[in-house]
Amino acid sequence: MNRKKKINETLKKRMKKANAKLHKSNKPRYISKAERAKLEAEAALQEAEAATTPSETETMSTETSVS
Repeated sequence: MNRKKKINETLKKRMKKANAKLHKSNKPRYISKAERAKLEAEAALQEAEAATTPSETETMSTETSVS
């Protein structure tokens, strides 16, 4: 009886591991605190560049139209 039980337990463990490999987790990838700060700084820099670029082009267009 013990031999059958042991064999069945090992087979169940193997099946459980195989099934776990097939199903990927929906959990998002971990991003460290330093990496989050870096990404946030890059996003802020891009927003700042995007905010200054249109105003510079507007002033250039008004200067050329006035001249």
